[in-house]
Amino acid sequence: MGMVNLSQKTAVLLSLGGLLLLSACSSVSLVQEPERPVVAQTQEQEVEEVAAVAAPAAAPAATPAYQNTTVAQLQQLIQARSVQELRTAYNGRFGASLLFAADSMTYYVALFQQREFWRVFKTTDESLAERMYTQYRQDTVDYAAADLDRIKLQAEVAKAEKQLNESADQLTVLQNDLALQRQQEALAIAQREESRREAQALAEQEREAREQLRELQRQIKDLEQQRAGMLQRQKGR
Repeated sequence: MGMVNLSQKTAVLLSLGGLLLLSACSSVSLVQEPERPVVAQTQEQEVEEVAAVAAPAAAPAATPAYQNTTVAQLQQLIQARSVQELRTAYNGRFGASLLFAADSMTYYVALFQQREFWRVFKTTDESLAERMYTQYRQDTVDYAAADLDRIKLQAEVAKAEKQLNESADQLTVLQNDLALQRQQEALAIAQREESRREAQALAEQEREAREQLRELQRQIKDLEQQRAGMLQRQKGR
């Protein structure tokens, strides 16, 4: 049972180094291809990262029989720059590559996630290699579906949160506008009531002034009549 666990750990370590070593083959293609973000790496990065992956496998060492795998063979060919990357497809964090070893006319189909090989298929049958590449490529679509949905949902959540914040700001503005409107309306009502009371007071003052004026005019008229009567009596003497 301990040997199986050790072998499984070694397989993981070998898989971790697979995609790093895969970068070497893309730079030694018969027909030069553009660099890819996962497979293509610089030579210095290869040396450093392969050393980092290989270090944990040194103790305890994997059994020689388990090292004799298709993944290990492909890694050795990549390290020796003896394979050419024919095509690679990416879906999210997953990818599938079709590689060709010209010396042996052998095709290798690899399925990987980020920097880790999951599966490697080896064949000399070009048609079979193409079919396996198509299958692996479809596998990347299936594996990445949930991840891509997560990315889209994150974007939708971010958009919804943005709209929520904008709506909250708009609501705050409307609430402030309504509060200001009510304040101004209350002020206008108070000013109108004050103006009405002032108008009533002025109207009362005006009425009293008119009454006083009429009384003064009546007194003036009485005095004028008295004066006229006195003048007539003086003339009669």
